[in-house]
Amino acid sequence: MSGTKARSDAPVAENVSGHGAAAPPRAAKTGGGVLKRLKSRRSQLDSRPVTEEDLRTQSGPITPEDVLGLRVATRGYLCKPEDNIYNVDFVRFKIRDLETGTVLFEIAKPPHTEDDEENREADASAGRFVRYQFTPAFLRLRTVGATVEFTVGNRPLNNFRMIERHYFRDQLLKSFDFDFGFCIPNSRNTCEHIYEFPQLSESLVRQMVECPCETRSDSFYFVENRLVMHNKADYAYNGGQ
Repeated sequence: MSGTKARSDAPVAENVSGHGAAAPPRAAKTGGGVLKRLKSRRSQLDSRPVTEEDLRTQSGPITPEDVLGLRVATRGYLCKPEDNIYNVDFVRFKIRDLETGTVLFEIAKPPHTEDDEENREADASAGRFVRYQFTPAFLRLRTVGATVEFTVGNRPLNNFRMIERHYFRDQLLKSFDFDFGFCIPNSRNTCEHIYEFPQLSESLVRQMVECPCETRSDSFYFVENRLVMHNKADYAYNGGQ
């Protein structure tokens, strides 16, 4: 990182829990050792409207086109943890303001233990839900980089793709669509997603600050156009108040 000092109103996150499943230690090949920077697809059109119940009852796998039709955040998960047959584990996560280089949040997963397995079996959402708390200044940011480091099991990942949809209450704020591309088996990979945030009205910003955790997101992960992982998050922007 550069030597940029954090601003006094830097929208740093606090009290954050969970982001993906903890990774068991394994010898992993590096994915080239180069940080990939990924921008969201620009030519993205929402599909025909669908509901969560529609997707739960449809025959066949859930595809990217399916989730692009969702108009509200999901209440539950659209796939099971065991659908992650590629053993993708997110082991490090960092958010930074790209204009200043200020690191807003960073976390690394602790080593895998047997207790993790017991907790995961008891709670179906364990490792798949995260709650963020930022200051209101976060909503003024225009471009944020989210660096994620993840490991892959013994199967190759073809056309690895993430669609992330952000909502406030029942309003879609922004949909992001990132292509990871191909990942070799038993590899450790690092990429930075570039989030270009929409400009929000003062009224909407005020509501989002006054209504913590009513801003939500769904992150859908696909391999070869088939849903294999689904993570969820909610956000509070009243930190420091």
